[in-house]
Amino acid sequence: MIYEHILDEINEGVHVIDAEGTTVVYNRKMTELEAMSSHDVLGKNLLDVFQFPAEQDSTLLRCLRERRAIRNVRQTYFNDKGKPITTLNNTYPILEGETLLGAIEIANDVTKIERLIRENLLEQEKGNTRFTFESIIGESAAIHEVMENAKRAARTSSSVLIAGETGTGKELFVQSIHNASLRAGGVFLSQNCAALPDSLIEGLLFGTAKGAFTGAIERPGLFEQAEGGTLFLDEINSLSLPLQAKLLRVLQEKTLRRIGDTKDRVINVRIIAAINEDPIEAISHQRLRKDLYYRLGVVTLMLPPLRERREDVPMLVDHFIRKYNHLFQMDVDGVSAEVRSFFTEYDWPGNVRELQHLIEGAMNLIDDEREIGMHHLPLHHLRRQTIARASNAEPSETATELSRIDTPEDLGLAGAANFSAPPATLRVKLEDFERHYIQQILAKHDGNLSRAAKELGLSRQSLQYRARRLGLRA
Repeated sequence: MIYEHILDEINEGVHVIDAEGTTVVYNRKMTELEAMSSHDVLGKNLLDVFQFPAEQDSTLLRCLRERRAIRNVRQTYFNDKGKPITTLNNTYPILEGETLLGAIEIANDVTKIERLIRENLLEQEKGNTRFTFESIIGESAAIHEVMENAKRAARTSSSVLIAGETGTGKELFVQSIHNASLRAGGVFLSQNCAALPDSLIEGLLFGTAKGAFTGAIERPGLFEQAEGGTLFLDEINSLSLPLQAKLLRVLQEKTLRRIGDTKDRVINVRIIAAINEDPIEAISHQRLRKDLYYRLGVVTLMLPPLRERREDVPMLVDHFIRKYNHLFQMDVDGVSAEVRSFFTEYDWPGNVRELQHLIEGAMNLIDDEREIGMHHLPLHHLRRQTIARASNAEPSETATELSRIDTPEDLGLAGAANFSAPPATLRVKLEDFERHYIQQILAKHDGNLSRAAKELGLSRQSLQYRARRLGLRA
């Protein structure tokens, strides 16, 4: 059935029993969490398959008995082979009017949060920041402006929001700010907010008190672990709005309360957050709270994509060639004139990260040559497209080449998951129109961003972000 296919695609375990305790739904993730096959569980009574400690009842059966939701309960039990299973559960009764039909449980693997905390503690012990402002490659006006603003921000402990497309080097700037600040000797912790569901990320960030849920222990969260240092929260817009509200309170009050605790704890942590889209658009689509944006964005840094700083490409190419010469014990001098021309024309949708992967892929294919040629680039279809453009091919010929590109994997690019196909004609046309129209309005108001933004119906920050993305300068 359709709903079964949908349930098999989600990343949480789903287990449904009827009013007699017989399993009627058991999704793919649940089979992974419990190391059981659906054949061994479906159609069987829960207690015939699983064993529960005497002091801890099944949350599913308890939900049936009490006819109420049971939230954030850590449960340890055993499968039919005696293997222990630990999950964090949210369990709800299924009611039709007053009639109890069964119960549904949504389970997460609690070992994820424990592993992440151990990894963060290990990184804290060994010190995991290696980037400084000297690590940032580029001399373009676009990157120079951002670097100067970032250096100024490093002098204080104010919150910083860094916005930029995937692959533009957000963590590079974050670590550079930390290492240039008075907190450089303190802890630096990093957490991707999209990596875990809210039920786990909340405990990871804020910590837990003993007894907060069954099996909960006294444990500090990342805010407490980063005391006196810097906490980097990546993809902040992936947090749910209620969790963003809790984060806002911590930032405003400089205190936090562990899950299940009654005591507020004073914290001294600098927060640097990152977002991979225009913050104003994230707010308008309700992916980012406006008040959290204003609180985080005391300093907002907009990182330019690589297509807006093409003059930095040769320096980046030389840097990555030196890096992989050292790693691979090779002696490559540079790239051919044809490759340089290709790099200049290419739009780099994956930004600096894509360029790095491209150089790495090429150097895996090179033999005893001293320079990277077009035949070393794992971009066979795009290579033909570039040659067609260089020879003034007819549009229909170029379209034919583009039509052969089906997926990133077809391009043979190392790290294809981080690569996107060339922009569609419609998107290019829309960007051209947007660029031309904004340019007109800016010219009309003599480059005054505030007046231009008002006429366009945008905030000043949103117009500034769009202008930079389109390569415009007021």
